[in-house]
Amino acid sequence: MNYVIEILGPLLEGTAVTLQVFLITLVLAVPLGLGLALIRVSPFRIASGIVSGYIWLMRGTPLMLQMLFIYFALPFVPVIGVRLPDFPAAIVAFVLNYAAYFAEIFRSGIQSVGKGQYEASRVLGLSYGQTMRRIILPQVVKRILPPMSNETITLIKDTSLIYVLAMNDLLRAARGIVQRDFTTMPFVVAGAFYLIMTLVLTWGFLYLEKRYAVYDE
Repeated sequence: MNYVIEILGPLLEGTAVTLQVFLITLVLAVPLGLGLALIRVSPFRIASGIVSGYIWLMRGTPLMLQMLFIYFALPFVPVIGVRLPDFPAAIVAFVLNYAAYFAEIFRSGIQSVGKGQYEASRVLGLSYGQTMRRIILPQVVKRILPPMSNETITLIKDTSLIYVLAMNDLLRAARGIVQRDFTTMPFVVAGAFYLIMTLVLTWGFLYLEKRYAVYDE
């Protein structure tokens, strides 16, 4: 028990980095994903096609590969040639990747709304933007909560990938202690930390699902 208390400090510092990556990614990727979804289901075929290609690329390649490309290869790309520090590089990779997944969740939610509601909005003289904002999106929120919950929980676990950029997240902090002390106990404690974070997220989404389910009654 004393040993667990002793290693809590470094693990909590690593958890802080993990939560920073998680929260920043969530705050930026959700609205970006919504914007991409709106473009993809819009009647503008060229823009929709470009977004579809972007989503295919982001979902079809590993997040770790995208992160390594942004950190190591981006500086050598013609015209761009920007070298990002480890934390911004990780954030850019996570946001671009998860925005694609969130976009697909939003798209499925938008397309699950009956076509009759779109036709009714045209009869009322509403524009595409007004239709989305006033009629479609309020219905979409409660429909996408379960898949959003799954993707968000996956995000908190995927933050462990940032160790490849030598960032001192929870997993890297635990691994450093394991290599120093030759015991697997830090991995057990780190696993407990991840379970607690996912449990909090699960409870939060269950609350939201129950709250929005009231409107179905």
